[in-house]
Amino acid sequence: MLALALACTALSADAAAQDSGTWPRQPIRLIVPFPAGSSTDMVARIIAQKLTPRLRAQVVIDNRSGASGNIGVAAVAKAAPDGTTIGIATASTHTVAPALGTHLPYDPIKDFAPIGVIGGQPYVLVVFPGLPAHDFAELIALAKAKPGTLNYGSAGVASLAHLATALYVSMAGVDIIHVPYKSSSQSMTDMVTGRLDMQFATIGPSVANIRAGQLRALATSGRRRVAVLGEVPTVAESGIAGYEAALWISLVAPAATPASIVARLNRELNEILGSADAKEALAAQGVDAEPGTPEALTDRIRADTDKSRAIAAKAGIRAE
Repeated sequence: MLALALACTALSADAAAQDSGTWPRQPIRLIVPFPAGSSTDMVARIIAQKLTPRLRAQVVIDNRSGASGNIGVAAVAKAAPDGTTIGIATASTHTVAPALGTHLPYDPIKDFAPIGVIGGQPYVLVVFPGLPAHDFAELIALAKAKPGTLNYGSAGVASLAHLATALYVSMAGVDIIHVPYKSSSQSMTDMVTGRLDMQFATIGPSVANIRAGQLRALATSGRRRVAVLGEVPTVAESGIAGYEAALWISLVAPAATPASIVARLNRELNEILGSADAKEALAAQGVDAEPGTPEALTDRIRADTDKSRAIAAKAGIRAE
């Protein structure tokens, strides 16, 4: 009994130490719910690289892709809330899926401790260079002239990229065919070979292909132009007033993670996002750094869930 009491005391002391300032005492796993090489993965690696020296503990990327990100996010929710596991959450995993009524193995609010938003990331509308559409107006004209013949890729049914394109289809009044993939990086292979006609693609992995002439960029999906593609107009500038769609990427922890650990991670994240080198690295991925509070992330999840629900209803998208 004495040995058991001493063991319990040691465990309690260790837990208190983790919560009071000696955390972290071991490597931290950062679960990314998308494949290595994807845009979200590249952003996560920038943050992990910057967090490691600040926390004096190795932040290790753990890619858990599948089910439009839901597999990896569920792994974060089920992890021990001791500060040894954190994860990436996006608009796709935390607002689009709930908005569509998708049966999820997690609750986007209750099962996570929000740390903070990393940044917002518009898409770039790209087409295969062999397609006779050199600007946004020509693409709409071509789609209207050949209804039901052009196709577009996305990172999966009910992903934000799917909703972004469906919103464009609805607002432009065109008829094009959806081809879902497991990730945008996989669909990019078919884009550059001409198997796909167009896609609202993540910017980071697309820039090199655009610069090499393997893809033609027609518009970006955000409210304003993207620095890394400053010559490319927005969809709204190109003729569809009021159009806007952007992915946001955030950092979360399992629910019940000690408040002191969440506060420390939020502080470190905000300082990283305020640094010039991190801003530059994120901008190269088409991401605008957005330091803020954990509460701001929760508010965004709630607001964007309502927005995604409205877009899905207008475009007729349902969960599969």
